[in-house]
Formats: sequence, structure tokens, C-alpha cells
Amino acid sequence: MNKHFLPLVSLLALGTLSFAGGNIAPIEEPAAQAPVAAPSLIDEGSFYLGLGFSGLKLSNDLTNEAFKANGLMLQAGYQYNRYIALEGRYTLSVGAVDYTHGNTINPDYPDYPTDFTNLAIYLKPIYPIGSFSLYALLGYGEVALTNIPIGDVDRAEARFQWGIGASYSFTETISLFADYVQMYKGTGFDYRAMDADIKADVWTLGVSYRF
Repeated sequence: MNKHFLPLVSLLALGTLSFAGGNIAPIEEPAAQAPVAAPSLIDEGSFYLGLGFSGLKLSNDLTNEAFKANGLMLQAGYQYNRYIALEGRYTLSVGAVDYTHGNTINPDYPDYPTDFTNLAIYLKPIYPIGSFSLYALLGYGEVALTNIPIGDVDRAEARFQWGIGASYSFTETISLFADYVQMYKGTGFDYRAMDADIKADVWTLGVSYRF
């Protein structure tokens, strides 16, 4: 009798399961959760340095006199996030400063012995578009003609400066930029040419490295 007991119990158990609900649903494994993405670092602050090649000009609208020079621009800044930065610049003429006399009786000087400089600090609002960025430069600076041979004097004006530009990022650290800055616009220049409208501006093409 014992040898028939176990098969009988097994049959009864199977029959009970069949009447109780039919097939037994397989146990499902819990779905694997997608890995959590690492937080983006694009909004973290970073320092940057840059070097640019500039074309400087200071002109007198009344006499059509003008000083022109090529220069180097040194750039240092801190970008707080994708949309705002604080930037300092120093631009210095390299090589000859060209003076044209306009409608005065002065002679032209293709190699006028003076230095053409600009030192400024700017607030830099930025509008990113993929790898491109558009930006403005709003700040305060001093544009100067130094070591002028007649009297060995310097002529300088300091006031609000503004500019616009664009940049393209090749990598997360290296970008190419081009911009225009109006360094000065007003009547007279350091108590000279007080009846004339004087304007000084600069174009710059350069490269920046972000740390």
C-alpha cells in the first residue's frame, strides 16, 4: 500500500492545482533600471585665457586724422556658467602706428613713434547656440596713446566701452572668437581736439583656452 501512496498524493496535488486556477504564471524578474546619468559640468565655473590679433583705430571726425595700428590682445576671464562671464583685456600695438593727416597740413607718419593701448574689464553676457556662442562686452576701460614724441606725453581717456562678438568651440577647452569693441566715443581726447568728435575702436580675432 505504501508504494502506491506517493503517486496518489502527487496526482491529487496536480488535480487540485488544475481546479484552483489552471496554469501557474511564471515569476517575472524585476525590470533592470536604467543607469543614472552623471551630472553635466557645463554650468560649472571655469577660468580661461586667450590671445588675439587686433586692428586698432582712433579717428577725428572733424579733421579726418587717424591713428591705426595692429596689436596683440591678452585676455583673462572667469565664466560663471553658460550665460555670463567676467573678462579683462589688455591690447597693445605691435610694430608701427600709422598716422594720416586728413585735411590738416601735418605730414603723414607711417611709423609714428607712439604706443596705442587699451586696458578694460567687461561683463560678458553669452547666448550659446550649440558649438557657437554670441556675446556682448559691457564694461569700463582706458584707451591711450603713450610716449607721444611731441612733449613726450601720454594722451588717454577712460569711460564706458561696449562690444559684440561670436565664438566657436572646437573642444570643451579651445574656442576661436572674433569681436568688435568701441573703446571710446566723445568730444575731444584728453583736453585736445575739444571741438571734434573722436572715436576709437578695435577688431580682434583670437583663440581662448578654458581650464
